[in-house]
Amino acid sequence: MQIEDNDLKDMIFLIRGKKVMLDSDLAELYGITTKRLNEQVKRNRERFPSDFMFQCDTKDLSVLRSQFATSNGKRIWNHKRRTLPLLFSENGVAMLSSVLKSKRAIQVNISIMRIFTKLRSFLLLEKKMEERMDGLEQGSNILFKNVFERLDTLEENGRGLDSSRKKIGIRTNISKK
Repeated sequence: MQIEDNDLKDMIFLIRGKKVMLDSDLAELYGITTKRLNEQVKRNRERFPSDFMFQCDTKDLSVLRSQFATSNGKRIWNHKRRTLPLLFSENGVAMLSSVLKSKRAIQVNISIMRIFTKLRSFLLLEKKMEERMDGLEQGSNILFKNVFERLDTLEENGRGLDSSRKKIGIRTNISKK
């Protein structure tokens, strides 16, 4: 089973500073019910520490809803849940492969791990570009500071512009002849 990258990207959200996936999305990908997925997680609770999986709270729900609103529109929030969703980090999704042992679960996990890896590499590339831009900005600030200091020095030494020189530019006060 091949899963489209864009479909998976739309299922990854940023909650509490972590990239996570909803239990219902994972269950759909694995071809099982959310209830079944959560049962397997509860039976194997020791495999899912808090950095692998945590339960959504009401604050997280509002963050999720805002991220749903900015997604491509395919997502529909399921209001009929009786419990708050479980959120799985990349490590939690990887751990699901040891709990859910179907061939489909293995293929889904492989696809998800590839997406997480791509997202991580994009973030690293973005960080490098940001650092380069900061370096360029600092360099140009130093350059402009030096230019203005040099102009100030020239002006102080009387080597500024000749006052008898004809000015160039746009006249703002034009008189008709």
